[in-house]
Amino acid sequence: MQSLINTIFYRKRRYLVYFIITVIAISLPFIRINGNHIFLLSFDHMELHLLGTAFNVQQLYLMPFLLIILFVGIFFMTTLGGRVWCGWSCPQTIFRVIYRDFIETTLLGLRKKISNKQEKPKYTIISNDVKKIIGILIFSVIALMASAVFLFYFVPPEEFFPALLDPLNHMVLMTFWLCIAGFLVFDITFIAENFCVYICPYARVQSVLYDDDTIMAIYDSSRGGAIYTPEGEKILQAPKKRDPNAECTNCEKCVRVCPTHIDIRKGMQLECINCLECVDACTEVMGKLGRPSLVQWSSPNSIDTKTKIKYFRAKTIAYIVVLAIVFGIMVAMWGKKEQMLLNITRSSELYEIRSSGVVDNEYVFLFQNTDNKDHNYSFKILDNNDLIIKQPTSDIRIKAGGKSKQIVIIRAKAALGDNTSKDAITPITIQAYATDDPKINVERKSFFVYPEKNVLKKYQK
Repeated sequence: MQSLINTIFYRKRRYLVYFIITVIAISLPFIRINGNHIFLLSFDHMELHLLGTAFNVQQLYLMPFLLIILFVGIFFMTTLGGRVWCGWSCPQTIFRVIYRDFIETTLLGLRKKISNKQEKPKYTIISNDVKKIIGILIFSVIALMASAVFLFYFVPPEEFFPALLDPLNHMVLMTFWLCIAGFLVFDITFIAENFCVYICPYARVQSVLYDDDTIMAIYDSSRGGAIYTPEGEKILQAPKKRDPNAECTNCEKCVRVCPTHIDIRKGMQLECINCLECVDACTEVMGKLGRPSLVQWSSPNSIDTKTKIKYFRAKTIAYIVVLAIVFGIMVAMWGKKEQMLLNITRSSELYEIRSSGVVDNEYVFLFQNTDNKDHNYSFKILDNNDLIIKQPTSDIRIKAGGKSKQIVIIRAKAALGDNTSKDAITPITIQAYATDDPKINVERKSFFVYPEKNVLKKYQK
C-alpha cells in the first residue's frame, strides 16, 4: 500500500512541476519592476532586462556571467541528477505529455491508455484519421500560444499584441511566430521522442558528466535478477533459466510505459530522460506483492552498497563553488550599472584661440538615457576652476531610452596658458548628472589642450 502511495505521489509531483513551470513561463513576461521586465532580451531596443533592471547594449557585461552560470548550472544539474531536466522541466517533454497523454489518449482515445506508450495509434479507420487531424489542430492552437510566450522574452507583450493587429507592418515578427509554432507542431506530433534520442545535443554530452553517484532511474538486478547478458542480449525467460530468487515478474510494464522506448532493466542508457515513469510502474506492480520497487530513483553506488545517496562530493561541491563565485562577481558588477551613458570625444582640432585671446576646446558628448523616465542632464568640471563650460548654456532634455549628441565648448582664458611646454595637456574630470535625480551621475576623464606659450603672446599683444 505504501508503494502505491509513492506511485501517486511521483506522478502528481511531476505534473505539478509541469504546471508550476508553465505558470511561471507565461506570467514572467507580464511582471514589471520599476517599468522593466524580469527578463527581456530585446534586439529591437538593444536592451537586456534582468530582474527589473534594464541594461543597454553597451552595458551587457553581465551576459558572459549569465552564460557561465547557465552552462555550469547544466553541468552541475546533470552530474547530480542526470537528465532530470529532460523528464521534469523540458518543454519537449511537457508538450509531449499534453499531446500524447492528454489529447491523443484521454481526449480523443487514439491510444488505449497512458501506461502503454509503445503501442502507436492506429489510423486504419477513417474516424481515427479524423481524430488525428483534430488532435493536430488542437495542438496547433497550443503551439501558437507557446511560441507567442517564447517571443515575449524577446518582444514584450505590450509590443507583441499591437503587432498582431497590424501584421502587414510586422512581417518579420509574424514570420518568426508562425515558423516557431510550425516547427513545434511538426516536432511534437511527428518527430516525437526521436528528438530526445537522436537530435537533442544534451543527450550526447551527458554521458561524460555522469559518475557512480549520479541519481537516475536504476533497475536493481540484485533483487530482480539479470534480464540481459553483459553483451546486451536478452536472457530467455524460461523458468529453468531464471534465478529462483529473482523478484522481477517480467510484466514489462516498465518497458511499455517508457516514452523513449527503452528497457530500463538493460542498465543506464542515454535515451533515459529520468521521467520516472518506469519507477511508478514498477512501484505499482511490486506494491501489490508487498515489495519495494525494483526500479528506483537512486545512484549506482547507493544501489550496490545499500547506502545513502551522496549528494555532496568533490565534483558537485566544485560546481557549487564555481557557481557561487560567478554569481558573486555578477552581483558586484550589477551594482556598477549606470543609469546614463556618456561618451566623450574631442574634435579633430586641438584648440581654437578666439580674437579676444581666450582658448576653446571642442568636444562631442553622446548622452544616452538608460532609465525608464525622461531626465534633464547637465555637467560640470570637477577638478579645474580655471575652465568654464561655454556651450551649452542650458540643461539637455533626453527621453527615456533616448540619445542626444551635443557639441560642448570648454573655455580657458589665454593668460592661463602660460606654461613652458609646447602643447600643455591638462587632465580634467567631467561629471554629468541628472538635475532632477541626484542619484544619476557619471564621471568621465578627458583633457584640455593649451597652445604653446609664444602663440598665446601674439594674441595678448
